[in-house]
Amino acid sequence: MGSVLEWSLIDGALPVVVSAAGGVSAVYLVAGHGRRWWLRSVPVAAATAVVVTVALTLVVDRLWRPFPDALPTGVLVWVGVGLGAVTLGVARSSMAGWRRRVLVCGCVVLVWGAAGVQVDRYYGQYPTVRSALGLAPVGQVDLSRLATATGAVTGTAPGESLAQRWRPPPHLPARGVVSAVKIPSPVSRFAARTGWVYLPPAYLAVPRPLLPVLVLLAGQPGSPRDWLDGGRLADMLDTFAAAHAGLAPVTVIPDDLGSALANPLCLDSRLGNVQTFLSIDVPAWITRTLQVDTDPRRWAIGGYSHGGTCSLQLALQAPRVYPTFIDISGQQEPTLGDRQRTVRAAYGGDQAAFVRVNPLDVLATARFPGTAGMIVAGRQDDTYRPQQLRVFAACRAAGLQVRFLEIPGGHNWAVWGPGLRLSLPWWATRVGLTP
Repeated sequence: MGSVLEWSLIDGALPVVVSAAGGVSAVYLVAGHGRRWWLRSVPVAAATAVVVTVALTLVVDRLWRPFPDALPTGVLVWVGVGLGAVTLGVARSSMAGWRRRVLVCGCVVLVWGAAGVQVDRYYGQYPTVRSALGLAPVGQVDLSRLATATGAVTGTAPGESLAQRWRPPPHLPARGVVSAVKIPSPVSRFAARTGWVYLPPAYLAVPRPLLPVLVLLAGQPGSPRDWLDGGRLADMLDTFAAAHAGLAPVTVIPDDLGSALANPLCLDSRLGNVQTFLSIDVPAWITRTLQVDTDPRRWAIGGYSHGGTCSLQLALQAPRVYPTFIDISGQQEPTLGDRQRTVRAAYGGDQAAFVRVNPLDVLATARFPGTAGMIVAGRQDDTYRPQQLRVFAACRAAGLQVRFLEIPGGHNWAVWGPGLRLSLPWWATRVGLTP
């Protein structure tokens, strides 16, 4: 059963089989006999699917706007295919007995399954059966069961990295663990959902080294677990640890949204005190709950899409807490779709209040010589790659030590996961984990 749960929904046989079954089902739904079927039923079904898809797009992208990004064309095409299957299924069912209706319903389900696989392959959100079913991640443990270690490595000499000092004990675990955690918010009062923590093999050792901290943020819509599912974070950091004698960052993934479709913009505003939550409540919980290096020079914040924007915001608003950031596919400013709507929702229309926290405006008036960051963009991301280039230029002008990394892909996990993985060597040297 465990192996079945790890079957890939992105590559391999399963998505091919589901797509093939959906294709055969679509052919069956379209195929028919008689002039009336081809001249009336099929065109009406196709037109209905197109009209409903266009209407859905207008409602989501223009009226509701639960997230600032427009729905991708490829995704809309597959939604249209699914709707077309429904309309054809209704037409065929009206002319068939109950056995044929069951077959038609099964075909509609298979077409939707194939469409879902293609949408998932575009985003890469659910790479395995386990992640799609929302089951517990591999290696999940109860954080309270991890004993407090004694004799932890307390520091390094000037110019010495932790990797140079660390000597792993015998029988060091090959993999780290993950835990679901509830991070309280006594100062911000922000109603955060469950977050996650990754602890590398070295954290499980006795004695335990004092490891650096990486705070990661997800995109919107989304949840903290997205880094574990779409980003395959545990596997990524286990691989990094295997190459560095078990050393990797203690990684905390807090919730900065409150719900899947909410967007409080990572600010202290009418929408919630998220900046205070991330800059005060989360660090306080980390230092109180986990044995880590508390030197701010060993801490970093990162994220993708909305989370990337948020990491840049925190690096500028709380540089003493997060002097290092990794901004993957972020926006040039926090947004609910446009500046007017954002300012009205967050600050009641007070433009000056927004300018005081907007990254490009802040970078135009202040300098941050002690802050460093990695800015990542997908080569085919026509929306956010240009914005990341503007952010990179503004950061350099403000004295930040920044690098720009461009990798193949669009606005999806084909960029977000590799973006973090390729940033880790730079990050590790920056925070003193490796030479």
